[in-house]
Amino acid sequence: MEKSALKEEILRLKKEKNAVILAHYYQIDDIQEIADIRGDSLALAIEASKIDCDIIVFCGVRFMAETAKVVSPNKKVLLPVENAGCPLADMATKDAVLKRKEELGDVAVVSYVNTNVDVKTVSDYCCTSANAVNVVRQIKEKRVLFVPDRNLGEYVREQVKEKEVYLWDGFCPTHEEFSLDALMRAKREHPSAKVAVHPESPKAIRDTADFIGSTSGIISYVEKTDADEFIIGTEEGILFELKKRSPAKRFYIIGGSSVCSNMKKIALEDLYNSLKLENYEIILDDETIQKAKEPIQKMMQIKRN
Repeated sequence: MEKSALKEEILRLKKEKNAVILAHYYQIDDIQEIADIRGDSLALAIEASKIDCDIIVFCGVRFMAETAKVVSPNKKVLLPVENAGCPLADMATKDAVLKRKEELGDVAVVSYVNTNVDVKTVSDYCCTSANAVNVVRQIKEKRVLFVPDRNLGEYVREQVKEKEVYLWDGFCPTHEEFSLDALMRAKREHPSAKVAVHPESPKAIRDTADFIGSTSGIISYVEKTDADEFIIGTEEGILFELKKRSPAKRFYIIGGSSVCSNMKKIALEDLYNSLKLENYEIILDDETIQKAKEPIQKMMQIKRN
């Protein structure tokens, strides 16, 4: 089926089945273009929970679709490609987190939204890359086990010196690949460019940045900043939204390219089949949903700075 016909069929099926299509900023351009909502993972899940729909098709990776199911338990949630996982999320398991918590004693487990649902069920609080610092700063506990991203956790520890933050030895392979040599080379080639990076990036990259923030934070920073050029330290799928919102500006990914292979697994054909067949549904039992929802709700109750 040609691309134009495929898109027409996707839109027809979406209307017929009262579905909403969510796409993370790291998805391929074709998927972002046809989505009803683009955004960061938790923001997408929360937005979908407010929409009157029967089906959520989450174009992202498994933990994102799981989170959508947790906050929208009465809706059918589909993941178009069954094996679209997240290596970072897979670096922490429920049993391993419980063991580490027991070793440390009196600690609060703060889990990044980039965790599988089993880890969320044993977490005290959830957080996003946008609010991780604020969550850790405002909770009453003084000792925190931050799971699973060590780079984001280290960034939190640098910002919240009054807390004792223990790091999990996990990382995002895509962000971990950014090298200081590649960043300095980009700065030499584009001396007037501002550097905006994701906090999942290594410390050397963060220390050289003009701005550190979530994917949506980077997009907002670019929109509000007068500079014409930006060196970007996150997955290159963000370029779709950056160019859409700031078409006159120029963008350079550190190292020239940064691709998350899992985020790029979903093609238009997969989205079409997902709507047509309603396969790869996310199934979670009531107990799991309730336990995973609690740290998310506790996060939502924390006041923003």
